[in-house]
Amino acid sequence: MNQATVSERPIVSVTDLRFSYRRGGAATEALRGVSLDVHPGEAVGLVGESGSGKSTLARVLLGLTPAHLSRIEAGRVAIDGEDVTAFGPEQWRSLRGHPLAMMFQDPLTYLNPVMTVGRQVAESVRLHDRGVDVEARVRELLGLVRLDEGVAKAYAHELSGGMRQRALLAVALGCRPRLLVADEPTTALDVTTQAEIMALLADLRQRLGMAMLLISHDLGVVAEVTDDVAVMYAGRIVERGTAREIYANPRHPYTLGLLRSVPRLDEPRRAKLQPIPGQPPDLTRLPAGCAFAPRCGYAIERCRREAPGLEPVGPDHVAACWVARELEQAVSA
Repeated sequence: MNQATVSERPIVSVTDLRFSYRRGGAATEALRGVSLDVHPGEAVGLVGESGSGKSTLARVLLGLTPAHLSRIEAGRVAIDGEDVTAFGPEQWRSLRGHPLAMMFQDPLTYLNPVMTVGRQVAESVRLHDRGVDVEARVRELLGLVRLDEGVAKAYAHELSGGMRQRALLAVALGCRPRLLVADEPTTALDVTTQAEIMALLADLRQRLGMAMLLISHDLGVVAEVTDDVAVMYAGRIVERGTAREIYANPRHPYTLGLLRSVPRLDEPRRAKLQPIPGQPPDLTRLPAGCAFAPRCGYAIERCRREAPGLEPVGPDHVAACWVARELEQAVSA
C-alpha cells in the first residue's frame, strides 16, 4: 500500500460486512464478514472466480442491490467516514457518480441505444457538474478516454467493443468521481484492446488523482496496475497484500491456483495450464471448515473442521489459511 494514503481517511471502508440475497423464505449469504478499505489515490484489485462475491460487493458499495431481495445482515459500510449501511434510494442517488462511480463490464447493456454517446456523456455532466460549459466538458471527457470528437454523434451499436467501453468510462468520469469501481472492464474484449483499456485506466488514475477498485478474475492483469490485491472466495477475502507480494509470494492455495491457471509469456509455449480442480461451492450448502478445502491439494484435517481467519503472513500481507507456512515453502522450492 502507498504509505502516503494510510494516514488519510478511506473513501470507502467496509467492516465485517455480511450480506445476503433472499428468495421466498430462504437467505443465501453472498458476503461473509468482508472488510476492505480503499484510500484516496489508491488502486485496489479484487480478484476471484465467478460467484466469489466481487460484483456483489461492488454493488453494495453503490447501493445497487435490490432492497426487496437482499439485505445487509451485519457489519458497516462507510463512504468518506459516513455510515451508509441504512441509506435509502434518495440518499444513495446523491452518492452515485460522486464520490463513487462504476464502470460495468458490458457497455452495450448500460449505454442507451437510442441516445448518442455525446448526449449520454452530457447527461452525466449536467447531473454532477453544474455550471460548466457542457459541450466543452464532453469534448474534454472524450479526449481523456482517447475518443475522437466525432464519436459524440454516434450510437452505441455503431462503435467497436473497445470504443463502447471508453464511452462508458467517459460517462463515469463526467461525475468527477474520487473512486472508480471498474467491474471486469475488459472481459468481452480481445487481448490487444484489453491491454489498451488497462493502460488507459492506469493513466487516468495518475492524471486525475482518482482511486480505483478494479474487479477481475485475472490476477496477473490486476497485479500490473494496482497497489494492493484482495482475493475473494465463497464470499470472503482469503488473502490480501501488496500486488508485488501477492504475485511473487502467494500464501493461500486458491491464490496460487489463480496464478497457475493463467498463461505466462516466460514459460515454454507447450507448457500446460494448471486449472483449479473442482467447482466453486454452492453458497447455500457450504462445507464445514475452509470453503476451499474440497478443492485444495494442501488441505489438512483441521481445514475441514475449522474455518481460518485472516492472519498476518508478512508485512502488509494477510491470509486465511492453516497451511500458509507450508505453502510458502512449496512455492519457494
